[in-house]
This record gives sequence, structure tokens and C-alpha cells, in this order.
Amino acid sequence: MASFDVIIIGGGPGGYVCAIRCAQLGLKVGVVEGRDTLGGTCLNVGCIPSKALLHATHSLHEAEHNFAKMGLKGKSPSVDWDQMKAYKQETIDGNTKGIEFLFKKNKVTWLKGWGTIPAAGQVKVGDEVHEAKSIVIATGSEPASLAGVEVDEKTIVTSTGALVLNKIPKSMVVIGAGVIGLEMGSVYARLGTEVTVVEYLDAITPGMDAEVAKAFQKILTKQGIKFILGAAVQGATAKGGKAKVTYKLRKDDSEVTLDTDCVLVATGRKPYVDGLGLEALGVEMEKRGQVKTHHFATNIKGVYALGDAIVGPMLAHKAEDEGMALAEILAGKSGHVNYDVIPGVIYTTPEVASVGQTEEQLKEAGRAYKVGKFSFMGNARAKAIFQADGFVKILADKDTDRILGAHIIGPMAGDLIHEVCVAMEFGASAQDLALTCHAHPTYSEAVREAALACGDGAIHA
Repeated sequence: MASFDVIIIGGGPGGYVCAIRCAQLGLKVGVVEGRDTLGGTCLNVGCIPSKALLHATHSLHEAEHNFAKMGLKGKSPSVDWDQMKAYKQETIDGNTKGIEFLFKKNKVTWLKGWGTIPAAGQVKVGDEVHEAKSIVIATGSEPASLAGVEVDEKTIVTSTGALVLNKIPKSMVVIGAGVIGLEMGSVYARLGTEVTVVEYLDAITPGMDAEVAKAFQKILTKQGIKFILGAAVQGATAKGGKAKVTYKLRKDDSEVTLDTDCVLVATGRKPYVDGLGLEALGVEMEKRGQVKTHHFATNIKGVYALGDAIVGPMLAHKAEDEGMALAEILAGKSGHVNYDVIPGVIYTTPEVASVGQTEEQLKEAGRAYKVGKFSFMGNARAKAIFQADGFVKILADKDTDRILGAHIIGPMAGDLIHEVCVAMEFGASAQDLALTCHAHPTYSEAVREAALACGDGAIHA
């Protein structure tokens, strides 16, 4: 048995960031993690490996479609799928080993194994029970299941199985047009797979600004991805290395069956809290399976939760922010997360990024607002790299000019959005962005132009 100030269950982005910050603030910290490597879903089977494959396949796309235009001539590269997966694994290994190094550097103890909470102030790992003044549940999430769909991680796969397919399928049906489905669908479409996305709703990327979602779908369609919207999947079966997906069109209730080599189930994720002993402990839960919290605290004294295990967007950076905030609280300081300024990014090409409110949300709230838009067609740098599709859209209060939200579809959107995030944190107006000098030629000039469009007008439109 060992005693700690804080024991965190889960070594993902929320857990390991909370642990490191707690240690930096002088607390004795232990982290329970049953995987062989730290980093959770994000570093092992989520954010990081998928970005490696997105980068590799984007490079392939550039070689096949744009190199010749730039005078780079020669035979197009062939795909060594095993080597591509090896590159992906090297990327994972480098990052997970980096977290292990940070634990040693900050004197965080890794309690290897799966944890349960037999009582307040106690965490059991294997046969050992450790004591802690505070316990943090940072166990993340897992893929949500779908009735009638039996996942085998070979032919019918979640995002985890999609990262390690034995071979590149000739065809793939993606169930769900959210972030995971579109990113992984994009990877395989670039590799030559015929990708069909089946979505229950009548639009892709639920919750995204409608204008951006519509433009995004058009771009992905041009890239060869097919979409079947308003379709309720009835089931999926695998046999002999092939699969069948049956769905009903909501508009007329007609039933259709698709034959395919692979099915990717990308219908979202759910909190991974089973096996912790929360019910026996008396921890209150939300209706949708999240741990119920108030400022990260559960109803059991000394037990806290964060990240995907609680209410809110299931994003690694949201969990990281919560991890830092909770560490500050546990160390007797003030911890805060501004949930109005949490960006979201889809790492396709082009990237899609957003922060704050959408037009639909502002209309529903009855908020008077104005829109500043600028197309990447007017951005010299974007045109030079064949990524002039897309635009920047800034929403500002009609009277005060304060920025309420921003939505970007275009090159490096996931990086560009943070300029707006910082502006929103400081309560900046669109004019504040518009009057800030931006280097030329950069993609960020499109953000400035959109801010100008909230006032007297963009220059290059």
C-alpha cells in the first residue's frame, strides 16, 4: 500500500495532464493505467495515429494530383500499407514514451493495472489498495455500439480496428458522418477505397455551422466520398471477409442493402466508467452515462471526474484544460475552464475548425449578429498550394462587434482558429482582429479579411 495526495485513474490527456500539473504544484501523485503505454485512446488508438495516416495519405494525394502541376515529374509512388502502419506506430511510440518520460521527470508514480474504487479515499490496483486524499476519474470513453451491428474489428470495425486493417479494402461503408467517420473515410478514399458514408441525419457533422457543413460535404464529394443522408442503419453483418449493411431511408421507409469489404462504425463514443465500482460507491450518474459533477466534484467527498467521463464535448484538449483546472483546485488554488471557447477541428483536407456559436445557435437565441466572410480564393498562399476551396466566417455581436464565434474551412484551419480563440478569451471585437497586422503571404490573412468584412469590408474580396 502507498499513500498519495492524488490518485488519477486513467493515463489519457485529461489524466496525465492533471497528474503532471498536480506534481508541479507540489502534490504526491499516482496514475492508474492498465495499458502497456500511457496516453490513453488519444495517443494510442485515436488522435495521434489517425493524424499520422491523414498526413501520409495527404502526401500521396499531393504526389498523385499536384506534383506534376508544380513541375515535379515522375512515377507516382506506390503504397506499402505495412510500412505506412509501421510509420504510424513509430509516431505512437514516440509520443507515449514522451509521456512516460514526463512522469519520471515530474516524479509521478505509474500504478500499472486497472483500478477500482472500493471506498472513498481508496483505489485498488490488482491486489493492492492505495490511499489518496483525492481520487480523479479520468477514464475517457469508448466507441458507442449500434443495435444490429456486431463489431469484430476485422471486417466490421470501430476507429480502433480501422487503424490496423490487414489490407486496404476496395470498398468501405462508414456509419456516421461525424469527425471520426469523415477523417478515417478520407484516409481510405485517398488510398483508393470506394467510401460511402451513411448518416441518420440530413446533414453531415452534426452541430457544425450549417453553411460550413454544406460546403464541406460538397468538397468531400468532389474528392470521391459518397453520402447517403437521412438513412437509419438497421444492421450490419460480416461473412467470409465481406459485409452487408442494411438501412432504411427516412423519407420513404424504403430498405436498401449495401455490399462492402469493410464497415466502419463511427456513431460516436460513450463514457468508459464500467468496472470502477461507482454504483456500489454511490456516485451519482447522468442519464447518458456520464459521471455527475459540480466543478469536477462528484457527490462523494474526495472523488472527482473530468474529460470524456463527464458532460461536455469529448475532446482531448477539453480534458486537458479540465485536468489543469482540477489540479489547481486540488492544490488549493482557483481552477477555471471557459467552455465557451473550446475549439473543434476536423483534420481532413481541407481542415475544418470552429469555436463559439454557430449562426443557427445565435438565431435560436434571438441574438442580433453580423457575419464577416472571406473566401480562400482571395488568399494568395492558399491558391499557391491548390487549397483555395473554403472560407473563414466570423460572427460578431451586431451592436458591440464582440466576436461570438468563428468557422473556418480551408488550409491549416486547425491552427488558424486559435487566433480567434485568444481574441475571444480577451473579449476582443472583430475590429480588434481587423486592425492587427498579419504577415503576408499567410493563410491567417484570410482571418483578418473576414474580420474586416464584419466592418467596412474585406480588401481582397
